[in-house]
Amino acid sequence: MKKKVLIIGYGSIGRKHAQLLKRFKNIGDIFIFSNQKDIGFKKIRKISEVKKIQPDYIIISSRTSEHYKNLLYIERNLKNKIILVEKPLFNKFKKLNITNNKVFIGYNLRFHPVLKYIKKYIRNKKIIFVNIKCSSRLPSWRKNIDYVNSNSAKKSFGGGALLELSHEIDYLQWIFKEIKKIYLSKIDKVSNLKIDTEDQVNIIGKTLKTNFNMDLNFFSYFNERGLIINGHDFSLKGNLIENTIEIIKNKTKKKIKIFLKPNQTYIEQHKSILAGSFKNLCSYEEGKKIMLVVKKIKENEKK
Repeated sequence: MKKKVLIIGYGSIGRKHAQLLKRFKNIGDIFIFSNQKDIGFKKIRKISEVKKIQPDYIIISSRTSEHYKNLLYIERNLKNKIILVEKPLFNKFKKLNITNNKVFIGYNLRFHPVLKYIKKYIRNKKIIFVNIKCSSRLPSWRKNIDYVNSNSAKKSFGGGALLELSHEIDYLQWIFKEIKKIYLSKIDKVSNLKIDTEDQVNIIGKTLKTNFNMDLNFFSYFNERGLIINGHDFSLKGNLIENTIEIIKNKTKKKIKIFLKPNQTYIEQHKSILAGSFKNLCSYEEGKKIMLVVKKIKENEKK
């Protein structure tokens, strides 16, 4: 039987999910909850209509500031549904117990082949230090909207570099275990971008496996996304834009080029959810822990 899908919110990421899912053979009707017109899919005008539709798979891709109320409504009114909440879980840490449904957070970089390779490679190795960097330019993110009006640019909508680039926090903990200590954090607005959020984040800390430094910004004209890992007998560089891995060990150097299809990480994420294979997904509990890390980073920065 084909599954019914509901997508709450139809911004750029909501549209992406809809376009990808309509290609799946096991997906039937796709419903959109949005105020937008001419969306090309079946539309609901009130959130209460979900009780009549009874979708099998629900994607919450509304503004981050609206995630909590959307998830709360579904949890109170539906049972035994699979829910994917786009990252981050909420705009700040909030307590919400999930007992009626299965909830996952959309940290699709867990399905990036470079990160999957690295997670496997370092499994039993001693790691000294990890340096993570994510650098890009917000005005170049979306072609169909002026960045000034985007959710990413507005604090009230849950924007800002810390939440928007929390993929890095997630994969740090996914690969190198939970963050144990934040030694130093700096959150700032340093560019001339017309936004009311931070555009730069620097974090120095320690996970259960290694020390780390994290540098996040969305004002740079250079696109960089990746990490450098230094172990006791090797160094590794992973590039998530060029999809390459470089390893230096025993005075030898090798470079691996990995092929990545367009939207592959999103497609694999959906396939895993629909197949009931949840191993690589970010669970609701892990999503809550990321929100606690964000809270600690902000508290530490104020000291």
